[in-house]
Amino acid sequence: MVIKVMSVFGTRPEAIKMCPLIKELEKNDNIESIVCLTGQHKEMLQQVIDIFGVRVKYNLNIMKPKQTLTTIAVSILEKLELILIKEKPDIVLVHGDTSTSFTAALAAFYQQIPVGHVEAGLRTYDKYSPFPEEMNRNLTGRIAELHFAPTENNMRNLVRENITKHVYVTGNTVIDAFHTTVKNEYNFTNDTIKGIDFKGKRCILVTAHRRENLGKPLINICKAIKRIVDEFDDVELVYPVHMNPVVENVVVNILGGLHRVYLVPPLDVEDMHNMLARCFMVMTDSGGLQEEAPACGVPVLVMRTETERPEAVEAGTVKVVGVDEDNIYKYAKLLLTDSKEYTKMAKSINPYGDGYACGRIVKHIIDWYEK
Repeated sequence: MVIKVMSVFGTRPEAIKMCPLIKELEKNDNIESIVCLTGQHKEMLQQVIDIFGVRVKYNLNIMKPKQTLTTIAVSILEKLELILIKEKPDIVLVHGDTSTSFTAALAAFYQQIPVGHVEAGLRTYDKYSPFPEEMNRNLTGRIAELHFAPTENNMRNLVRENITKHVYVTGNTVIDAFHTTVKNEYNFTNDTIKGIDFKGKRCILVTAHRRENLGKPLINICKAIKRIVDEFDDVELVYPVHMNPVVENVVVNILGGLHRVYLVPPLDVEDMHNMLARCFMVMTDSGGLQEEAPACGVPVLVMRTETERPEAVEAGTVKVVGVDEDNIYKYAKLLLTDSKEYTKMAKSINPYGDGYACGRIVKHIIDWYEK
């Protein structure tokens, strides 16, 4: 009997981690794979879909001006209900911690359809940080039937919450994505990055746009970055700037026009992953980059007050430096001046798996269904 698996996602980070899994599902003769996008992101999402060659059957196209968390949730619940009733999938897969993930899981629950949670068990234990992601993943975990935890630590988080059935440690699917995206001979599509001297300069990749960092924290981040570029002549810095005007205005005001600072639009997944493979270090408030950069042997400074990825900190690939200007500057300078400290982070073992998480997830789905 064929298992009908519906994968629902709606943001670019979800797509990067779900597309390798969908390609693995498509290889299996015992599985009928259906893809449903919510459209929580639009242009940035389509880039990833195209690169992986994923076939999309449904797109809810929920995005509209001035959308809120409430309008996103209501739109997904109303539109996905009709599709679930029509398709009657055997299982719905959702990813991580977005509003799409939780609301799609809730919609499946209302139809009494089992949910598989990819990237399960991440926690900060502060429901407002990151907001709304921490509560999204908690609630998704209560609904889900199958829990695909990237690491042993993620599994332990679930066990502490009395979620003990059908919990599997698989590795993180983002590492699988590198099989498709990273190439030894790669031509960047972004014209600015094409001109960067990766061999003669030390290139720092920066991303910062998290909701809790808007305002003073983002100002501190940009000021610290400016000090680093001013002090080190051999540093070039690439900052893909989020399209949120609140982010853009601060970044352009402090960093715009600076020599060796390149403010570029958000990069597609191939440019981003190949950038990671070539840069000196990453400074970020992103979650995904904490997993992706270590796969390339690149140290990560996390510009947040906490992380839901403590295994990366324990492994030594990631250091949480907070959002104080002097602290960010101090740790970035340390990696630029202390080769032993840099090598210790760069050579640490990536805790997020071997790049074969997707195969494990597919096997667990089949085994669960056949029981």
